[in-house]
Parts: sequence; C-alpha cells; structure tokens
Amino acid sequence: MKIKSLLLLAYLTLGMTMIMPKPVQAHCEIPCGIYDDALRIKLIKEHIQTIKKSMHEIDHLSTQSKTDLQQIVRWTNNKEDHAKKVQEIMTQYFLFQRVKLGTNDATKKRQEQLLLSLHEVCVYAMKCKQSLDYKMVDKLQAATEKFEKLYFNK
Repeated sequence: MKIKSLLLLAYLTLGMTMIMPKPVQAHCEIPCGIYDDALRIKLIKEHIQTIKKSMHEIDHLSTQSKTDLQQIVRWTNNKEDHAKKVQEIMTQYFLFQRVKLGTNDATKKRQEQLLLSLHEVCVYAMKCKQSLDYKMVDKLQAATEKFEKLYFNK
C-alpha cells in the first residue's frame, strides 16, 4: 500500500512539473550569440520614460485633496521596478555578456570607460529608486546616452 501511494505521489509530482508554466528569461548566459544591443538601449530609454512618468504621477497624486495612498504605492512600485530593469539590462546583458575583457592596452582603456559609464547608469537608476528627484532621471538619461555613444563608437 505504501509503495503504491509513493508511486502515485511520484507520478503526480512528475506530471505537475511537466504541465506547470515555467518562467522564461529574455536572455541567457550560455551565450547564445543572439544579441540586439540597440534594442536593449531602446528598452532602457523606455524604462527611463516610465520612471519619469511614475514620479510625475506620484507628485500629482500627492497634491490631491483626497490622497489615494494605494495608487501612490502602485506608482512607487512601478518606478522602482523599471529602475531595477535598467540595472538588470546594464549588468546582466552589457556587463556580463557584451563588455569583453580587454587583452591589449587600447582595448583595456575602452573597456574601462565602458565600465565607468555602465556603473554611472546603475547608480543613477538606484537614485531614481530612492527618491522623486527629477534631476536623477535627467542624469540617468544623460548617463545612458553617454554609454550608448561609447558603446557604439558614435
């Protein structure tokens, strides 16, 4: 009886793992070789626009006579989620996959500039999570544009 129960439990567990949805990631660390660097920059810029809009909505809701705290919390969470996504793209995609380790002095110099620029984007994304200071969004935008120019040699 116990063996039948254990077998049934094992089959049910196996069956459930086969039909349960699994989370899908946009990119891997295999590396797969399928890259769209310009798309990643575009996504970062969209996240920055969303961060700015979220800040605006938080400011707007905070001035209302009847403060809607739930909406403020939702916009705050939205702002922080998009700032985190900027950090994830910059680290998981660019830092770990696309910015290669330098082997000669010229390559190392360029990589140092890219790393400093990448770090700057991540720091300003963190500052956007921490505050409602629009200057931080402007700095995040400028740092992203600086990284883009360095990365694409514009």
